[in-house]
Amino acid sequence: MTPGSISISASKIVDMLIDARERTLALVEDLDDEQIMGPRLRIVNPLRWEIAHVAWFQERWALRHLRGKEPIRAEVDLLYDSALVAHDTRWDLPLFSRKETLLYMRRVLERVIEEIGDRDTTGEELYFHLLPIFHEDMHCEAITYTRQTLGYPAPCRGPFVRPDGQSAAHAGSVRGDVEIPGGEFLLGAVPGSGFAFDNEKWAHPVRLAPFRMARAATTQSEFAEFVDDGGYERDEFWSEAGRSWRESTRAEHPVYWGRDAAGKWLRRNFDEWVGLEPHHPVLHVNWYEADAYCRWAGRRLPTEAEWEMAAAAEPGSRAKRKYPWGSTEPDSKRANLDWRFLGCVDVGAHPEGDSAAGCRQMTGNVWEWTADSFGPYPGFVIDPYKEYSAPWFGDHKVLRGGCWVTRSRLIRNTWRNFYTPDRRDVWCGFRTCAL
Repeated sequence: MTPGSISISASKIVDMLIDARERTLALVEDLDDEQIMGPRLRIVNPLRWEIAHVAWFQERWALRHLRGKEPIRAEVDLLYDSALVAHDTRWDLPLFSRKETLLYMRRVLERVIEEIGDRDTTGEELYFHLLPIFHEDMHCEAITYTRQTLGYPAPCRGPFVRPDGQSAAHAGSVRGDVEIPGGEFLLGAVPGSGFAFDNEKWAHPVRLAPFRMARAATTQSEFAEFVDDGGYERDEFWSEAGRSWRESTRAEHPVYWGRDAAGKWLRRNFDEWVGLEPHHPVLHVNWYEADAYCRWAGRRLPTEAEWEMAAAAEPGSRAKRKYPWGSTEPDSKRANLDWRFLGCVDVGAHPEGDSAAGCRQMTGNVWEWTADSFGPYPGFVIDPYKEYSAPWFGDHKVLRGGCWVTRSRLIRNTWRNFYTPDRRDVWCGFRTCAL
């Protein structure tokens, strides 16, 4: 975000602060003391550490950096600064008790709200209030996939209630490709368009050849064909790095899949085993698995620039859409975000959210792997939160689009997510392009 580019009322900022915190607390309140710490795993955090870290981050930027305040508790940096505290040590630290953690979280939030007062916020002040809100939103997504990883029940308190009536979960599939003519395209965030992380800055011209992209993400039934055709055993479909990962993990199918006594595929959804939903996007597959599927299918992953062009290009103009469908804020008709269905829906759902190119669900439902490694755009300048992007350049792959857990206030066509190519615990799938 460029200073002074937008202004938001104090009441709206406070509403977002409270909403983010209520969501965080609702995600852990049903867990007992053992569950809220959890086992020591490389891909998850102890949740009692994670929720305190969220409050520490807010205190660090909205109170200490912005206002020059002293820490509420002197030891917080040594416990909850993720840049200082190695991941594997977080289970061994003298963390705040559960009661102390909740008290610390409440005190930080109260002080931030007090500092905001009744003033509209803009420029640097706004940036350092939005940054902790969006950081907390991203950790809520992480807490949700931690619950999936550890086999905890689906979230069920507060906002996590399934809607009544007919669900978009049964909208069927969408097949075929769209033709995208290519040409010059501005990749990245445009100055003055609102909040953007440093890795989105700034829009720069790229030239793309014409390409064909799938209208929808790859489905569970499509991926099952690859598995059933021996896709995990056939070396010709795997890159050298992919074969190494597959052999070291002994992967034979997506991580949460298994067969019942009759040989039918099931998948684990939090703590329950359910039958495959044939028209839902395949979920929890990593970059290597997506790449292998593409080789088997005679397809390829889209580049990051191709993905953004398909999502954001305005026909006959150099203008870019903020969302695939235009400038209207996301809602339940256009995208599966904000835990609306407590899981994915069919890839045919939300036709109102189609991009101008005709691609469906480029926002929400499932994160989509792209072919590219995560790196800086030309002229990259690091933001004050220097640990957000730069440490991960080079060895991570870019994902785009958001998932069913992603908060709608975070979403825009230029937002770049990034994970190492072996990660399949996150809410990730993919769509393909023709060779």
